[in-house]
Amino acid sequence: MSKTFILLFFSIAILSYAPAFAVEVAPRISDKEIIAGLSDIRGDIKGMKAEINGIRLEIKNLEEKQNIKIDGLRAELRAEMNGLRAEINGLRSEMNARFDDIRWMFSIFITIALVMLGFVLRLQWQMHKEQAQMQTSLETQQDEISFLKNLIEKLLPQRGVL
Repeated sequence: MSKTFILLFFSIAILSYAPAFAVEVAPRISDKEIIAGLSDIRGDIKGMKAEINGIRLEIKNLEEKQNIKIDGLRAELRAEMNGLRAEINGLRSEMNARFDDIRWMFSIFITIALVMLGFVLRLQWQMHKEQAQMQTSLETQQDEISFLKNLIEKLLPQRGVL
């Protein structure tokens, strides 16, 4: 049994390294081929650098155009905002003028109401004064009538006497 384990162990070890046997040996490259390949790569790199620099210039030009457009839009917005501010200020002045008119009208209305209230209070005071005078004169007349009645009753004989 130990032989089977040893045989099994070695067979697993050999089979697990099988991919290592599948590697092919690369062909030899000469120095001239390496130098030619490197020069091609360097040329490609220089070409890509030139393209990148061209693209950067295009990006800068586009950014400048965008900045010019943005500045134009900002100027338009500022002009619109200044126009709106002027319009708002005009509307405010109109509104303030209307409020001044309304304030003036309310002042006149309040003045007229106070004058009318003064007249009403004066009339009421006069009526109260006349009523008080009338009441005192009626009280004096009532006292005089009662005095005269008593005097007449005293001077006239009683009904059954004559």
